[in-house]
Amino acid sequence: MLTPVSQTQVSDQDYQPFTTSARINSQVLGLYASIRQSTTSNATTYNSIFGGRYQIYNDVKADNWLNYTANSVTAYQTWNETVTSTASEVEGLWTAEYRTINSCNLFIDGMAAKGTSVVGSTQGAYYVAEAKFLRALAYYSLLQLYCRPYWDGNGSQPGLPLRLTGNSSYNNYDLARSTVAQVYTQIISDLQAAETGLPTNYADAATNTTRAHKNTAIALLTRVYLTMQKWTDVINEANKIVPVSAPFTASSGVANTLQATPAAAFTSYTTTESVFSMPFVNATETPGSQSALADYFGGLGSTEFYLNPNGVIADANWKTSDLRRGFVATKSGRGCITKFPTVSPYTDWAPVMRWPEVLLSLAEARARSTQSVDVQAVALLNAVRHRADASTTYTTASFDTYIDLVNAILQERNIEFLGEGLRNIDLVRLGLTIPAKGTVPAITSSDPRYIWPIPNSELLYNKLMTSNP
Repeated sequence: MLTPVSQTQVSDQDYQPFTTSARINSQVLGLYASIRQSTTSNATTYNSIFGGRYQIYNDVKADNWLNYTANSVTAYQTWNETVTSTASEVEGLWTAEYRTINSCNLFIDGMAAKGTSVVGSTQGAYYVAEAKFLRALAYYSLLQLYCRPYWDGNGSQPGLPLRLTGNSSYNNYDLARSTVAQVYTQIISDLQAAETGLPTNYADAATNTTRAHKNTAIALLTRVYLTMQKWTDVINEANKIVPVSAPFTASSGVANTLQATPAAAFTSYTTTESVFSMPFVNATETPGSQSALADYFGGLGSTEFYLNPNGVIADANWKTSDLRRGFVATKSGRGCITKFPTVSPYTDWAPVMRWPEVLLSLAEARARSTQSVDVQAVALLNAVRHRADASTTYTTASFDTYIDLVNAILQERNIEFLGEGLRNIDLVRLGLTIPAKGTVPAITSSDPRYIWPIPNSELLYNKLMTSNP
């Protein structure tokens, strides 16, 4: 046989994913499925990305949760600040994220080679923009756990291997780490391209929530710039969709806005408050119990974590009348949250970004940029606090300095996004100490445990890869 079938790569003769519109559309949906959840080659280890695990890691690494089970498979080492390069979460998340990145790269390459000619330039641009959005989201999430924050050397610290072309066969893929700044530059480039290429909206609320549109890309850019402490860029990006005054409903594209109550976004998953979420429609999509937000935080029998009584719930300024206190409950004698109430098969959608984050990011950026008790920043803070706590209204007189305003905004984020995976990111992006919790000591920004180590598998198979200091 002169042309044997390759045993190490997919045969182009058997697999032609870019030949029909239906196949191309299925691939796009597959990219979302990949970043939602992924399994490693080890069938006993299930790894969800934005279907729950990523949010869990960033919440439990911080200070609002105490561990109950000491289960090394369910983020105990991340909580305990004892992860090694072979820890299941360190290996699993890296593998899953890079699998998604490679899928995005293969899709972008395939669209350039053939796909766009099949679906047409307009639809092709939409699809490629979605792939770039998801690639940017994957690279951003990797930076938050495996690399030093941007403020440390203005992005000059070692970042990630920046892979931008698809790998479909075994080969030599040794690649050195780009700097943190270089990876952020690529993320911003992808999101700017996505903002340009994505549709303004879709025909139904579910698709507006689960697939990227222009406002989704803009919203993620505000998160990226906030993480880099680029306050002016946060303001410029947010101003594209956030009006100057209440009720702060998006001024273009999908009419993203706060719902009447905090609970509304967790009882109907397709409200306009949900900028981007990961859906679980049926049992074939849902995460296993070792990846479900409800199983970790919801007090469901063998709950992995419970609320730290000295964490955010101890804040006396978080009033008992605040509707978000309604998310806090006690089950089996331990504190939990009820944002994700559904028991197995865990069909609660996993939030990736909600509209109040955009508002609070803009508020923080305005206060820091102007170094003043900025009127709009106070109004944005009020919008989020007042919809949950009608008895509290801030004025500019409520804060002696802009730092007091900033601290109030940060605590509002801590309350609003409890269990949604933003707490550790907020601490690390500002170089703040991760507070002590239970038996775990405080972790300062100079401590090697401030970030995760590079996975052992990457160090073994990528000869140009280097460890974290």
